[in-house]
Amino acid sequence: MAGEVRTDRPAEGVLRLTIANPGKRNALDHAILDGIAATLAGPVDAGCVLVTGADGLFSSGYDIGDIPPSEFAAAAERLVAHPYTAALEALDACDAPTLAALPGPTIGGGLELAVACDLRLAADGIAVGMPPAKLGLVYSHTGLRRFVDAIGAPRTRELFLLGRTIDAATARDWGLVNDVVAPAELESQALAWARELAGNSPLSVRGTKRMLLELERARTGLDPDVEVELLELRRACFDSEDLREGVRAFAERRPARWRGR
Repeated sequence: MAGEVRTDRPAEGVLRLTIANPGKRNALDHAILDGIAATLAGPVDAGCVLVTGADGLFSSGYDIGDIPPSEFAAAAERLVAHPYTAALEALDACDAPTLAALPGPTIGGGLELAVACDLRLAADGIAVGMPPAKLGLVYSHTGLRRFVDAIGAPRTRELFLLGRTIDAATARDWGLVNDVVAPAELESQALAWARELAGNSPLSVRGTKRMLLELERARTGLDPDVEVELLELRRACFDSEDLREGVRAFAERRPARWRGR
């Protein structure tokens, strides 16, 4: 059963997107990612977009656990390369400020989705993490750049090379989230922030967002040949034995038997 993005308007000027994928810990599938991209396509009729997750979770990342081995390389790459990228680009391009409220575990692609938002609030005690090194996945250079911009290169190395999972307080210290609140207060605090964002000058907020986006883009240019090489590194991992083994081992809660190919 596919997931969905539920939309509502919990306060004046606030558009809320709720990630829901029952039984899969809100894993990001095509329906969810396409829903985010479609909802944010073009000018948004809101002063703030609030992104959160249903059932006390944010997202466990890509929905790749049930892909048959014979289809894994193509299906996994298709999910990560297109609808995921489109959802992130929609958040980047959104002219209204975006706020992620993290009520529970926020892992892998779910964490990058949160980092793509302008601001982040987390419930105290939740876990956030990046498990690509535990799965045999080469993360995208654009995704890594997003984390370097948020927390710096040393913390990005720690998060990705160790496959580290950290708590909300550590995430705040690193700059992955802006603030941590009691779980029972997350929704009310997120709405308070969203109302404040929606009440600010649209001219100022949208102009600042555009300037920040262009400043980030100006710092991230790559030599075209190098970018082709990085894209090929990532593409090749989807067809690797290690990624298939890593996903199986992760699901079976056992150490992976890496082959390096």
